[in-house]
Amino acid sequence: MAKIQFSRGIDEDAIPDVRLTRSRSGDSGTATFVFVNPKALDQNTTDDITGMYLIDEEGEIITREVKAIFVNGKPEKLEAIHLMKSSDEWDRFLRFMQRYAEENGLDFQKS
Repeated sequence: MAKIQFSRGIDEDAIPDVRLTRSRSGDSGTATFVFVNPKALDQNTTDDITGMYLIDEEGEIITREVKAIFVNGKPEKLEAIHLMKSSDEWDRFLRFMQRYAEENGLDFQKS
């Protein structure tokens, strides 16, 4: 039941490219999500983007750092940045991503 929403109650169908970075000490990190042509930017959608909500059986992870990327004057991508400031937040995020990956057929590739 892991899902991503930009407006409460409306699941995002686009599968993001997710890039992770972690501090050398391991106590902080950043996840950058890029969604190409997400449903949230559909012209027929009248819902406001209020943040990015990562929802699973443990609860909700919220980030408000969401921006649209425009190409030739039209919104094409959404980029969301989630900051993790502790090892507990990092572990919680990884549990969500494991569930999300399993449900959407994703895999992890180290750079």
